[in-house]
Amino acid sequence: MQQRKEYGRALVDLGKVREDVVVLDADLSGSTRTADFAKAYPHRFFNCGIAEANMIGTAAGLAASGKVAFASTFAVFATGRCWDQIRQSVAYPDLNVKIVATHAGISVGPDGASHQTMEDLALMRTIPNMTVVCPADGPETYKATFALVETEGPCYMRMGRSDVPVITDKDTPFQIGKGQLLRDGDDVALVGTGQMVAACLEAAEILKADGVSARVINISTIKPLDEALLVKAAKETGCIVTAEEHNRLSGLGAAVATCLVERVNVPIQIVGMDDVFGESGESDELLMKYGLTAESVVESARIAMRRRTR
Repeated sequence: MQQRKEYGRALVDLGKVREDVVVLDADLSGSTRTADFAKAYPHRFFNCGIAEANMIGTAAGLAASGKVAFASTFAVFATGRCWDQIRQSVAYPDLNVKIVATHAGISVGPDGASHQTMEDLALMRTIPNMTVVCPADGPETYKATFALVETEGPCYMRMGRSDVPVITDKDTPFQIGKGQLLRDGDDVALVGTGQMVAACLEAAEILKADGVSARVINISTIKPLDEALLVKAAKETGCIVTAEEHNRLSGLGAAVATCLVERVNVPIQIVGMDDVFGESGESDELLMKYGLTAESVVESARIAMRRRTR
């Protein structure tokens, strides 16, 4: 299931109940699926053209006038090209702008390194006032879109381009700032975000065959982080593995490590992109080449358990 399709569906449903919701796009509405909202509510949709910085400035103006502004484009443009506008015009005045980006990560595939952003979570989580969300699948993306409207202030949500496994359903709880325990276990905690949550669940099954009891946690909100859930997992399992489709230096793994280093002394292994650019290729091939797989999570879990002192 494509997360962006669920984002488009959620926007249309939001438009029915929230007349203050407006949507902006940078001439990519077919890809981001904001075109669905444009068709349903043309008077509340603004195509800003290939001018992402202007789009963010316009979104800030609409939010300052009382609207809840959703601004969408590809993740590499939404965060990299517009960082100054986001910081100065959205985050500093603490405006109700929801930046929702698609085509994030290495799984953009054939578009190549220029479009495969591995830095967006880092850029957004370091900005004060910014909430950062990375849903695991389509159903969670739908619920997260509604949750963004109820969250005061600036928000960033990222999605990929390709289909991702469905691991939640309409009844799975979702709350900004709260992680979800998807599977209990005592030997190691596998903490994933985005499509790597599915890889963590697959890794837990592989480990089970070897007699290892793996806990799986979905961290769909990277900021604010569910520190209580992570500290509990660290204390009860004694070791942590994080997994993300992002540069391993600065995303979920870094956030979890910062949280735990001050609270629980346990080994942490980070599965993510090394500090390199990607390349053109099919999504599955790239995920395998760069180690964003269940097998990589399994290997890291075994290393973490060997490093464990208790």
